[in-house]
Amino acid sequence: MAEVERGWFRRVLSGEEAPWIYSTREDHDRDIHVTEEDTYEEAHATWQAEIARARELAAGHDLDDLGRGEHRSGETFNLRWIYLHMIEEYARHNGHADLIRERIDGATGD
Repeated sequence: MAEVERGWFRRVLSGEEAPWIYSTREDHDRDIHVTEEDTYEEAHATWQAEIARARELAAGHDLDDLGRGEHRSGETFNLRWIYLHMIEEYARHNGHADLIRERIDGATGD
């Protein structure tokens, strides 16, 4: 989610030239290819830093303000759309995590 926060808030909203955190030219999916060098502490700290930066950037905008950058599709989006999209992203990834947890402990929700 750190990459998602960075992409939408730094690149699309503010127009920053923010490099990828984990992905490389050699391994675009490096963020999911975990090694022994990758730690929860580093991942969590990176995610929290991206959330903090996203909040700083969003604070300078109204909901209908268009971003200064473009999505990789070439489109621009306003802050309202970005917020709604982020809700969808977090819901989707939380659902994935719930499925993984369910496979581990067998417990299902109400």
